[in-house]
Formats: sequence, C-alpha cells, structure tokens
Amino acid sequence: MPRSERWPDATDPLVASLLARCCFPAPTTTVTCAVSGGPDSSALLVLAVAAGLDVTAVHVDHQLRDESAGEALVVAALAQRVGARFRSVAAPVAHGSDLEARARSVRHAALGPGALFGHTADDQAETVVLRLLRGTGPAGLGAMTAERHPMLGLRRSETRALCEHLGIDAVHDPTNDLPVHTRNRVRAEVLPLMNDVARRDVVPLLCRLAALSSEQAALLEQLAATLDPTDARALAGAPPMLASTAVRRWWREETGEALPPDAAAVRRVLHVATGDVTRADVAAGWRVARTAGRLRWERADGSSAGGS
Repeated sequence: MPRSERWPDATDPLVASLLARCCFPAPTTTVTCAVSGGPDSSALLVLAVAAGLDVTAVHVDHQLRDESAGEALVVAALAQRVGARFRSVAAPVAHGSDLEARARSVRHAALGPGALFGHTADDQAETVVLRLLRGTGPAGLGAMTAERHPMLGLRRSETRALCEHLGIDAVHDPTNDLPVHTRNRVRAEVLPLMNDVARRDVVPLLCRLAALSSEQAALLEQLAATLDPTDARALAGAPPMLASTAVRRWWREETGEALPPDAAAVRRVLHVATGDVTRADVAAGWRVARTAGRLRWERADGSSAGGS
C-alpha cells in the first residue's frame, strides 16, 4: 500500500531517534500491531512502518464504551495515512469483576499469536509493581519482553511527543483515569509516591529490575531443560528454585494450560517427588502421581496428560 506524502519516514529526526531505542523485527517482516488509537499504540504503528515492517493495524473493540466504534475509524484513518493495512475486530466483554484481565485475554485471542503491543517503559514499571503486589517470583518480575513489546525503551511522554510532532490526534480512553482499576492507581498514586520517596524517577530502576529478573529466569529455564521432571529422585535432589522451574516448564508442555501453577501448587508436586505422598491435586483439574519413581500428570478423572 503506498504511503501518504505526509508520512515522515525514518529520516525524520524524531522518528529516527526513537527507532534507535526500539526493538522491532527485521525490515519486511510481516507483523500485526494492536492499535487502540491512543498515543502509545499510534506511535507503535508509526514506528513499525518507519522500521520497514509489513504492518497490519488491528483495532479490537470490546464494546465497553459508546465511543469505541468511532475510535476504530480513527485507527483506520491513521493506518491509511502511513500505508498500513487495517482490520477491526469486535470482541465484546461484559462489565464486571476482573474486567482488565478478561479484556486482555479476549484481546490477545482476537489479535492472534505474535502481535506487537505499544507498551513503554512506564507500562513496564507499572507491571513490575503490580506483580510485586501479587507476590510474584523472578520470572514474573521479568514482566514484558521486547519481542512482543518493542517500545519498552521509550517513555510515555515520548510517544505523546511523537504524536504531537506528526499531527496525530490520538484517542483518550477515559477508563485509564478510573481509580477502580489497580493499574490506574499504581500509575496515578503509587509510582508518583515512589518517585517522591526516592527523590528520583523510579521507572528506569524498575525496568532494570525487570531486565535482570528476565535474564535470571532465562538462565533458570536453560538449566531446567536439562532436568527430567518425571524422575522423582532427580527432581527431589535438585535445588528448589531449579526444581520449581522444571515443574512449571513440564506443566506448560504437558497440560497445555495457559497459567502456570502457583508456588503452593508447585510445592505439592515436589512433595510427591520426595515421597511424602504418592499423588496430589495441583491446579486446574490436574494432579500429579508417582509410580516406581516416575511422575506423571493426570486429570481429576484419572486420565493421563495427552488423553492416554
């Protein structure tokens, strides 16, 4: 699709300076960008095209607000301006508890695997704080990765400056201001208080924590790949953190469940490995059992993973 003459390519000084701190795939790679019409996702679309990618902008409409249909038109116009394809997907979500989590799950399903998101360093810092509040471990503190979130090296103020520079009239979602959502309170209350207490901007510090935690988690994953989690003796004899990582890895591979078992559930698996019990309920209708020194996953009805 030809680009508009108004499109400032990668030689635009501001675009070039921001691109240098992003982690987009190689030029000509076909990508899907999640674009709500806000400044962050609008910047994602602009920068992805400037990076030479083959871009489809996808607007997912949860139909939670009357203005959402009009916002899809805003995204469509921006996509046309920069020379990207556009697709709108209706993915209704009902109001109620866990709205953010349910909307995120539906949105990711609608976008498909590998979609890119316009999250910035500020979003990364918020995610780290949210996960700390939930008692996460090192893998969780790793938060978002550049593979799906190529703008983690940018600040939210910079995406807004880019939109202003390019004359993009970005959408403002009023739900981002509502204190009913925990992330909004972290953004509006917790991080400003942390800045005040630390007498500095804590976002880079939290992002550094995320990067270090991600590196640690990646190393543990590599080591866990060498450990056979079905070997009860080997699992019981491994360092607890390595054993826990191996159990979660095994869980993902064998059960197909999206969410990993929590720490208490992993401990139940390790109790079976050490011989304290011969079987234990773990999570999501799965239990682990031991026979002749070997562990296996079973469903609650007694069938094994894979239906055998």
